[in-house]
Amino acid sequence: MTGTLPRSAAPRVRAIPGTRTADRLPWRTSLALVGGLALFLAFPGHDLPALAVLAPAALSLAVRGQRARSGLWLGLVLGLAFFVPLLSWTGIYVGPFPWLALAGFEALHTALLGAALAVTSRLPLWPLWAAALWVADEALRSRFVLGGFPWGRLGFSQTEGPLLSLAAYGGVPLVGFAVALMGTLLAAAVPALYRAWRSADRDRPAGERAPALRTAALAVAAVLAVPLVGALAGLPLAGSSLTAGGPTAAVAVVQGNVPRAGLDFNAQRRAVLDNHVEQTLQLADDVAAGREQQPDVVLWPENSSDIDPYRNDDAARRIQQAADAVGAPVLVGAVVEGPGRFVSNTAIVWSPETGPGETYVKRHPVPLAEYVPARAFFRFFSEKVDLVRRDFAKGTEVGVLDLGGVRLGDLICFEVVYDDLVRDVVDGGAGMLVVQTNNATFGYTDESAQQLAMSRLRAVEFGRTVAVAATSGISAVVAPDGTVVRRSELFTPAVFVEEIAQRDDVTVAQRLGSGPEWVLTTLGVGAVLAVLRSAWTRRGSAHG
Repeated sequence: MTGTLPRSAAPRVRAIPGTRTADRLPWRTSLALVGGLALFLAFPGHDLPALAVLAPAALSLAVRGQRARSGLWLGLVLGLAFFVPLLSWTGIYVGPFPWLALAGFEALHTALLGAALAVTSRLPLWPLWAAALWVADEALRSRFVLGGFPWGRLGFSQTEGPLLSLAAYGGVPLVGFAVALMGTLLAAAVPALYRAWRSADRDRPAGERAPALRTAALAVAAVLAVPLVGALAGLPLAGSSLTAGGPTAAVAVVQGNVPRAGLDFNAQRRAVLDNHVEQTLQLADDVAAGREQQPDVVLWPENSSDIDPYRNDDAARRIQQAADAVGAPVLVGAVVEGPGRFVSNTAIVWSPETGPGETYVKRHPVPLAEYVPARAFFRFFSEKVDLVRRDFAKGTEVGVLDLGGVRLGDLICFEVVYDDLVRDVVDGGAGMLVVQTNNATFGYTDESAQQLAMSRLRAVEFGRTVAVAATSGISAVVAPDGTVVRRSELFTPAVFVEEIAQRDDVTVAQRLGSGPEWVLTTLGVGAVLAVLRSAWTRRGSAHG
């Protein structure tokens, strides 16, 4: 008889995180899943921005000490848990395939992030490198493929709270870095606290617990320091009003609404145009009756005239009627024929005296929505691509327009999400920003609120008021400190007039441009390269 216990009598060993046994348990996958869902809840629609820090914390804990292939899986899980619900509005009228394909593609980026976090998790100061890698990952997906899709960046979750002010000093990348750093520092505190707890559990001397407790305390103190820095950075920005900082102009935002939500919102293109004309005529009546102030500028949204007013005399007459009645230039969002086989998403300055004048053509049409690259290839996956009957042209000029002496930086719809496009119009001399958008194709979803959040970050980043003119909502006026001063409801006609200063001050973020993003990206990529170089050196020594 041997001293080996029967299998049924063998004592059970509790799995401890960090041991070989625990690594086989699903707790890491569950942690990544929870992190992705927490990040989703941080965004507009649920409006719990403090939860955003749990995503980098959860992923850092899940991948710590793991191999790259495990990091790939865990990053993918977090990405799917986040992007699938966040981007659900993309499939509201076209079915699940485009939605899930886009969410899956975006999640591939977080899979790469998970791998990078895993291989760098044993480095000294790993919370710093991990936070920088979040910025690097977002920089990648903001540019590739087909111009990138930066929706859902960490920074865009921070529409409230002390981290928002950091946008004025380093743009969206710095805000995202702050969120990630808080999360990775929390992830550093958890193992230290666990080690201290295990020491106590085994009745070890208190002196053995001191290093772990000290590490945890330092990490927690650093976590608390990040929002404190944000709060201090926000002191000079607090209370930035619409009228401070330069000469003012009365700006009217018109939301005419559409006949119905959905992909066929423009099936009654004349009705959409008439809605905006009628709302502007009502504004003119209110001005004449003294119920509203005389506007200097009137803003219509994207797709307010999907009838080309250069070719359709009746559409041109209706727009001219509105401009004449209100006595101010109107910024019209129109679909214009040409050049060649293309159509153009165009903003037209329409003056009561001279009619159509300056124009801006959207520089970043949305792939698979406003143009279809490799149409035959994508048709293999979904015939919905043929809903885009004609491709939109890409504009080449920066969207700075003069409306009666008011210099507007115009961004059309999703262009507000791209750092360089926004920076271009401010560098071009825009005294305020305008986002012309049409969200009717996304129905009563969170898309409009998510897009408005981006406008709030941009207002702080560049110290400019942002006016959002939406066909069916949400239209809004955002002060330079990110405060929403006026906003409309979805699928409800609305008009409001606000006195807005034309500002020319330059924020630190504008001066630095993309510098903070590239510095942080270099730090993150450098950490990965350092690990790979070390592994290559060890392999070479072993073979030598």
